[in-house]
Amino acid sequence: MNRRHLLTSATALALPLLLPAGVLAQGAFPNRPIRIVSPFSAGGTSDGVVRLLSPTLERVLGQPVVLDNRPGAGGTVGTAHIAAERPDGYSLVLANAGPMAIAQTLFPNLAYDVRRSFSYVMLVGGAPMVVGVRPNGPIRSMADYLAAARARPEAMSYGSAGIGSVGHLAGMLWASETGVQLLHVPFRGGGEAEQQVLGGSLHSLWNTLGAHAGSVRGGTLRALAITSGERMSTFPDVPTIVEAGFPGATAINWFVLAGPVGLPEGVVARVREAFTIAINEPGMKDRIAGLGVLPMTDTGPADVQAFVNREVARWSPIVRASGATPS
Repeated sequence: MNRRHLLTSATALALPLLLPAGVLAQGAFPNRPIRIVSPFSAGGTSDGVVRLLSPTLERVLGQPVVLDNRPGAGGTVGTAHIAAERPDGYSLVLANAGPMAIAQTLFPNLAYDVRRSFSYVMLVGGAPMVVGVRPNGPIRSMADYLAAARARPEAMSYGSAGIGSVGHLAGMLWASETGVQLLHVPFRGGGEAEQQVLGGSLHSLWNTLGAHAGSVRGGTLRALAITSGERMSTFPDVPTIVEAGFPGATAINWFVLAGPVGLPEGVVARVREAFTIAINEPGMKDRIAGLGVLPMTDTGPADVQAFVNREVARWSPIVRASGATPS
């Protein structure tokens, strides 16, 4: 992942409000509620981000912002739904690296192509993975974890939120960098994996930090590292995977706001402006960080498209090496 996109400092974007004549002729955007699809089940990180930002978005845009959960097939169902919608700005998706990068290789008959099916608005944030173990065990650092994995080839187990998830592939990426072989055990969610770790039947987990934030803060799960290049202010004592000596194993489950291909430039600028204002509200970055999400920035829609393309290329060989198939 290009680290210039991931910033822990508050960086405001100066965005012009450009409404071309074609949009003005249809009435100023927006003139009715805006729907944001979360392509996952209710209660996930996408939901949390939208709910935090919605009050400011509604104030700035002057219209209700409606959250619409459309889960299924690793987030591809809801993402495909938006790809088929009218490009008018009233139907958007807040998707992550799963349906927007990993799925491009994982699903052989994907109903959309992330390189051609969307108008990208902005990068909203990125959630690092946490490498978690039980707190009363002998593994206290990534160095201990590596030593244990080398001592037990193919027997060192780790759980994730499912086959093809960012946690699954992040574990594989680290194993590839270090030359060890881990045993992946997929679960339907990070909570199930955590239960197995704490119960002693699973050695570790690799999953989105936000899903285990309470356990890490409470000390019931030991966080060996997070897979970002910078520490999180809300978890200052948890080292990064880079600090642990594995710079090639950074893995961020980034969130991107997009709409169907063909969104007018003025609509993109308007939505982008509103989200930027909301993210830069006093204290908002800390609240989002509480969900385990770091701020991200970009220089515009073309930069977001290029970022997504790079992430597809980065994860493609990892997906193929994993042998993962859609469940």
